[in-house]
Amino acid sequence: MKILVINAGSSSLKYQLIDMENESVILKGLCERITFSGSQLSQKTADGRETLIKQDMPTHKEAMELVLKAMLDPVNGGIKSVDEIGAVGHRVLHSGEDFKHSVVIDDEVIKICEKNAELGPLHMPGNIACIKSCREVMKGVPMVAVFDTTFHSTMPAKAYMYGIPYEVYEQFKIRKYGFHGTSHKFVSEETAKLLGNPDAKIIVCHLGNGSSVSAVKGGKCQDTSMGFTPLEGLVMGTRSGDIDPAAVDYLRVKLGLKPEEVVNYLNKKCGMLGISGFSSDMRDCTEAMLKGDERAKLAIEMVAYRVKKYVGSYIAVLGGVDAIVFTGGIGEHSYRVRQMVMENMEYCGAKFDFKKNEEYSSGVGYINADDSKVKIIVLPTNEELSIARETKILTAK
Repeated sequence: MKILVINAGSSSLKYQLIDMENESVILKGLCERITFSGSQLSQKTADGRETLIKQDMPTHKEAMELVLKAMLDPVNGGIKSVDEIGAVGHRVLHSGEDFKHSVVIDDEVIKICEKNAELGPLHMPGNIACIKSCREVMKGVPMVAVFDTTFHSTMPAKAYMYGIPYEVYEQFKIRKYGFHGTSHKFVSEETAKLLGNPDAKIIVCHLGNGSSVSAVKGGKCQDTSMGFTPLEGLVMGTRSGDIDPAAVDYLRVKLGLKPEEVVNYLNKKCGMLGISGFSSDMRDCTEAMLKGDERAKLAIEMVAYRVKKYVGSYIAVLGGVDAIVFTGGIGEHSYRVRQMVMENMEYCGAKFDFKKNEEYSSGVGYINADDSKVKIIVLPTNEELSIARETKILTAK
């Protein structure tokens, strides 16, 4: 069975075609600048054949038509017929409280997604537009919505509720939802397999330009750092993370911002970018820190410190921990951040091996000391494969 995995934004569309017989990637591609001039599609097959199509895509429908054209290309494509695609898995940002797991898409599902679009106004319109276009272009092919939030739907109310009037929560559904769910699901499941323990207590640190930590017990999320939006939690590339709400209004007044501008400011102008003053990229900040830039050093220390705080709190939530796992661009590639997070954690049974940590290069890596009670692991995430697996389960019949 071949499954097409689609991750659509308001002006972009990433896709992968995966052969589920061996879970190998046949090809992957990207449509850029959808709805804008200068649109293009780039695609690369597993054996290195590349396609570049420069053509305007006024809507997601034209983008999907170009995706099919590229995949079916007799020279640089990966399939001979659309009939080879058994199903399509769509990454969808927000489930609201309506879905607790992935679902096969029908008209009713789309209506519910449209209702929940206000919970994710930046991403949901693109998600929905792509689903509608895909259904139009690929009639008869079953499709599945895999939500970024549903893995966290197992959180108990004491974890997801905010300290606001209950009636306000009931009316407007203001609560913690959590994000990066497909990554946290994939990494926690793979870690449980490595441990040979389906009931394991696992803390997943998904660290990238957007970052989050989750506490997982027996395959179920108990808590996660992102909240009503992806702004809550860790210090990220351009996001502030946790901040006193009173400080937000104070900041608005002092900077002369309009109310609607404040959230954008906290999302786009803060985090590592705001602290360092020049970049949201961990690589740039690390290079500057090594040259003596104190603000870049502070930015990195703040990122690691906030992760450490969440890891410590989640050890308390879980009542101990069997594995602490790092994934994402920073989690996989910054040994300095991993070291800063894991230093002086022996008290909880997590004994770090500094040499193993520095020597890690790729794949699954154990960076704990041999006598550590807690496994400390670097494990590359694979959100597309996680979506494909969900899609296969729901459409296998």
